[in-house]
Amino acid sequence: MTKQRAEAQSVVFIVDDDASMREALKSLFRSVGLHVEAFASGLEFLQSNRADVASCLVLDVRLPGLSGLDFQTELAKVNVHIPIIFMTGHGDIPMTVKAMKAGAIEFLTKPFRDQDMLDAVQLALERDCTRRQNDKATSDLKARFDTLTPREQEVMAFVTAGLMNKQIAAELGVREITVKVHRGNVTRKMGARSLADLVRMADTLGVRRTKA
Repeated sequence: MTKQRAEAQSVVFIVDDDASMREALKSLFRSVGLHVEAFASGLEFLQSNRADVASCLVLDVRLPGLSGLDFQTELAKVNVHIPIIFMTGHGDIPMTVKAMKAGAIEFLTKPFRDQDMLDAVQLALERDCTRRQNDKATSDLKARFDTLTPREQEVMAFVTAGLMNKQIAAELGVREITVKVHRGNVTRKMGARSLADLVRMADTLGVRRTKA
């Protein structure tokens, strides 16, 4: 995906109770072709209908009511995964450490350089795009796994644990030829190109058994 296309399909959210700061940031981001949505509070952000695209959140630490750091915690609780760039005029080291440990991309002290903000936003959008691609790949993999019969799922777990067909047959109480048929179905349905590929899929899905 080109940088231009990625930006066209992404959104930068701003949460800051300072109207002049919101306008300045909107102008900055729009000057480089980014789509922007701004809010005066965390509650406004949560109540908005947000597009399901790569995005990031530029968040002021000092907000009335729920602080930016507390809002970061609340987002995690409601399963909203979005890269956050904090900005503050009152930053200190403990605050920065807490924000970064909780997954913040950057912590910028006002007044910050426009380029520093743009660089942080670009990094945040790239990370969110990657996360979304990985989530989709995992979802697609789960959908393929769900097409397997319960017995095929068992066979996949045994195969990826390193058991031979004869051993799997003994575990399941079936003939070895039956295991071979199931194994072939698993490989085809999962779209695995090799045993190593199938093992990677099983690890991603968390279905691989540990060999006794």
